[in-house]
Amino acid sequence: MNKPLTQKGFDSKNLLLILGGLFFAYLFFGFMLLPCMNTLTSIFKVKNPDGTADPLAVIRFFLAGNMKSFVWNSLKLAIALIVTVNIVGVSIVLLTEYFDIKGARILRMGYMTTLIYSGVALVTGYMFLYDTDGIITTLLRNSFPNMNPNWFSGFNAVLFTMTFACTSNHMLFLRNAIRGIDYNTVEAARNMGANPFKVLWKVVFPTLIPTMFSLTVMTFITGLCAMSAPTLLGYDSINPEIVRLAGSSIADESFPQARAALLSIILACFTIILLTVLSSYERKGHYLSVSKTKAKLQKQKITNPVANVIAHIYAYILFIIYMTPVVMIIIFSFQTYSAIRLKTINFSNWTLINYIGKQDYSYLTTRGTYRTIEGSISGVFSNADTLGGIRLSIIMSAVAAVFAAVIVVVACSYIFKNKKKGIVLEYSLLFPWLLPTILICYSYRIYFNSNEVWYVFGNNLYYGPNVRFLIIMAYTVTKLPFSLRMIKAAFYAIDEELEDAAKNLGASPIVTFLRVKLPIIMPSVLAVVALNFNALFTEYDMSATFASTYGTSYAMVIQAMTREEGLYGYNVNASGRRCASTVFIMIVSGIVLYLVYGVGARDLGERLEAKRKRRERWYKLTHRKEKLQV
Repeated sequence: MNKPLTQKGFDSKNLLLILGGLFFAYLFFGFMLLPCMNTLTSIFKVKNPDGTADPLAVIRFFLAGNMKSFVWNSLKLAIALIVTVNIVGVSIVLLTEYFDIKGARILRMGYMTTLIYSGVALVTGYMFLYDTDGIITTLLRNSFPNMNPNWFSGFNAVLFTMTFACTSNHMLFLRNAIRGIDYNTVEAARNMGANPFKVLWKVVFPTLIPTMFSLTVMTFITGLCAMSAPTLLGYDSINPEIVRLAGSSIADESFPQARAALLSIILACFTIILLTVLSSYERKGHYLSVSKTKAKLQKQKITNPVANVIAHIYAYILFIIYMTPVVMIIIFSFQTYSAIRLKTINFSNWTLINYIGKQDYSYLTTRGTYRTIEGSISGVFSNADTLGGIRLSIIMSAVAAVFAAVIVVVACSYIFKNKKKGIVLEYSLLFPWLLPTILICYSYRIYFNSNEVWYVFGNNLYYGPNVRFLIIMAYTVTKLPFSLRMIKAAFYAIDEELEDAAKNLGASPIVTFLRVKLPIIMPSVLAVVALNFNALFTEYDMSATFASTYGTSYAMVIQAMTREEGLYGYNVNASGRRCASTVFIMIVSGIVLYLVYGVGARDLGERLEAKRKRRERWYKLTHRKEKLQV
């Protein structure tokens, strides 16, 4: 009687493994490998005007034309960012975590503002200050009439903006590394007569080398694959050129698609080399001898008065640079169209029109008569295009974030059960890390813009509303490696004895996973979903590659506001609505980060203590009301 049941369970388990394996193979080959291979081979399928194939035409064009300048510009930006981002990133972490600087908590909040707005929102914030008609540019021109109004553009503008935008990783990772330093080693060096800066150089910095190396590689890749800042600030780098060529045709210029493919492959080669070097460096291992009982790091006082003053001045100058765009964007999001246009703050005329509601706009025509356009001034949540972009980005980002997490959770469960077979699955999920995002998206756009792809049932995924599914798949694929690293770490926290106990009680593998494993890893899974959603909600690079009427994301709507303000009498207050959109992004990102790193980071004891304090406050409040009533 038991044999058929056992055989049935065995068959069901095998059936699930087979179906899961086929589904993953379908995703890997269909949405990772084949589109990228098609991009690679397209370089060698170029035909001359007479119809003959010329495999080396694109390479000759690259060597003879100006395509090399885009590669050089990206390399120059990446190399320069390594220097500037590390200088600023290391200094802000030391100022808030290592040295005893007055107002460190306030400074830390200012330095971490790049965590709540990034990408196109951050770039437009800096443009609001330094662009041709920006606030600071306007003030400077009033003082220096002969200055160039276009001074904030090109390489210098991109380098300045990205230097402060890319220090987010330092505030997350380097800050944790410094806070994990054993204070006993620092104290021992101080007792031997070393001054604070010598201790920093000889004792602290050596322990940070692995983290610094990883941050340097990440910064280099970020600069190499930059998209938002070069596009908006007018700098000819690789990614904006790929997007431009992807939207071009043979009638406009010579084999644009193959040239875009070649630039994508060059980016991929750089990325693969850097990740290989990073992996090799990590495998060597780096260890530091510390005392058996670690002591919490105590902030070091700068004993030299002059150095102390200089450190404080430097810290608050950086604070002003970080906070000025945030403060100005918040203030001007409550200003009228005329105040924003003239870059003047009118404290007597605050408005919510940039957020909600509609207003008519009247202006004097060239004939001397007034013309009124109904509803041309509208708020973020009253403008159809903006609201549509928000809705679409929320749906696509949420679906992709959840889908990526589900795939990784199932994959990790298999990897931990099958150590040897799981290696192939693990490396397959890490495959997107070997390629730049722009290459994956460009490959999707070219490969699926056809009715001949059989495994998507002959549907053109780039045509019409189908492009939304393509964007979701691109979002999902690019977030798989990060999700794997985070969720896999959570699986190590599962005690195998709990699983054995569930099996002894007769629970099936599925029930064991749902009732035992999943509740343990759920906080980490939710954190990954939240962080992925946060990153995708304001994503611009991938959306720009899939530029389409049906796939206009929120970031693209914000970017379009810069160009369309007042066009044909509509979107008159686009600048104000852009400020309000950035504030909305800050609020959403801030809430997500608080839930992940604030509430979510607390252990059980901290949560119980917070719950006890809430009860005490509620008790005091209710009894205070009763006393007042008596």
